[in-house]
Amino acid sequence: MSAALRHLPSVDRLLGATGGAALIAAHGRMPATEALRRALGALRDDVLAGAAMPPDPAQAVLNAAAAELDRPDALRPCLNLTGTVLHTNLGRALLPEEAIRAATEAMRHPLALEFDLESGGRGERDDHLRGLLRELTGAEDATVVNNNAAAVLLALNTLAGGREAVVSRGELIEIGGAFRIPDIMARAGVRLVEVGTTNRTHEKDYTAGIGPDTGMLLKVHCSNYRIEGFTKEVEAQELARIAGDAGLPLMNDLGSGSLLDLSRFGLRREPTVAEAVAAGADLVSFSGDKLLGGPQAGFIVGRKDLIARLNRNPMKRAMRLDKIRIAALAAVLKLYLNPDRLIARLPTLRLLARDRAEIRAQAERLRGAVAEAVAGFDHDVELCDCESQVGSGALPTDTLPSAGLALRGPGGRAPEEMAARLRRLPLPVIGRIAEGALILDLRTLDRDEDLLTAMQRLAP
Repeated sequence: MSAALRHLPSVDRLLGATGGAALIAAHGRMPATEALRRALGALRDDVLAGAAMPPDPAQAVLNAAAAELDRPDALRPCLNLTGTVLHTNLGRALLPEEAIRAATEAMRHPLALEFDLESGGRGERDDHLRGLLRELTGAEDATVVNNNAAAVLLALNTLAGGREAVVSRGELIEIGGAFRIPDIMARAGVRLVEVGTTNRTHEKDYTAGIGPDTGMLLKVHCSNYRIEGFTKEVEAQELARIAGDAGLPLMNDLGSGSLLDLSRFGLRREPTVAEAVAAGADLVSFSGDKLLGGPQAGFIVGRKDLIARLNRNPMKRAMRLDKIRIAALAAVLKLYLNPDRLIARLPTLRLLARDRAEIRAQAERLRGAVAEAVAGFDHDVELCDCESQVGSGALPTDTLPSAGLALRGPGGRAPEEMAARLRRLPLPVIGRIAEGALILDLRTLDRDEDLLTAMQRLAP
C-alpha cells in the first residue's frame, strides 16, 4: 500500500505540469490548487480503501480537478415545467425584454441615479419610480424597498415602533421560509394585538382592540391560503373608517399585489392596488416579482406625509434598491401605461393568459421528439391535461387548465429517477411528479426549441 501511494504526484508537480498550467490559466491559481488537493486526497482515500491505482495517477488527478472546476454553476438557467408560473425556488417572474435592456444599460453605464440633471444637485433614487407608481395606483406618493417583507417591516417600525398594532387573528399568516407576521412585528419593535378569531373577525373586535398605545391598524391579505365556510372579515373600506375615527393609520399589505384585474384570465378576482388605495388605506404594500411581473422589490404607496416618515427612517437606507433593479422596475411599470399591449409584452401575464388548446397543440408538436429522447430509458410519453397554478402565494386555490407530457417508466418504475436525470442536463428540465409519472407542464414553455435542445443532451 505504501509503495502504491508513492506513485501519487505532489500538488506542486501537478501545478507545474501542462494540465496544471491550463487549470491556472482558466480558473486562477488558488481555485486550481484547491481542486487538485481535493482530487489528490480523493484518489489517496480510494487507494487506501483497496481501489487500484490508475495507470497515470497525475493525469487522473488533473482530469478530476478539471471536471470539478468545469462543473456548471448551480445558479444557471433551467426550464420551469412544474406548472407553477411564479415559482419561488426558480426565481419567480420572468422579466420582459424592455426590463432586461434597461438593466443591461444600467450595468454598463453611469446613471443619474441620485443626480438632478436640471439643477445639477443631489436627487432621489425613488423619483425614477414615484411618478409611475402614483399614476398607476392613484396614491399620493410612493417609496420602494428590496422586498415586500422589508416594506411591512419598515412601515411597522416607523408608524408603531414601541407601540401596538392591531391585526385580525385570521391574518397572522406565514409565508415561505417560516416567515411569520408576528415575528416581523416583533423585529419591528411592535407589540401585536390580535383581534377576532381564526375564521371570523368583526368591526367591534377592531374597535375593542384599539387602546391608548395603539400605533396603527394592519390588514394582511391572505394571498397564500383561503378559509372558506363560516367566515367573516372586515372589508378594507370599513376598516379604513374605523382607523380614521380613531385617528390611526391603516396599512393594507396586499402581498403579491396586482395592478390589474386578473379575472380576465379566468382567475379569482383579487383587489388591485388602486382599489386598495381608493378604499381608504393610508399605506398599501405589495411585491414587485410576483403578479406585477418585475424584479424583486417591495412597494409602499399611500399618504404623502406617511411616505415621508418612512423615507426618514434610517432602516430605509438598508433596504433601498440598486440602480439595476430601479431601471428594470421603471421599464416594467411603463408597460402598464399601455394595457392593450401588456399581455403580449409582459411574460408573467402572457403565461397566465395561455389557454389549454394552445398548450395542448404545443404538447402534440413536442411529444415525438421527447419520446425519442427517453426511448433509451424505456419510458413512454403521453399527452396529458393538467392544472397549472399561479405560485408565490398568489391565488392558492385557483388553477389554470393546462396540458403537458407525462413520462412513465417500465413496470411503474418510480419517476424520481427520470426527474433526477432531467435536472442534471446542461439546461436542467424541472417538472413535477404526480400520479406515478413525471409531468412536464408546458404552460411556461415559451419556445419549443428550448425543450428540444435540452432533451437532445439526454443520453442513456
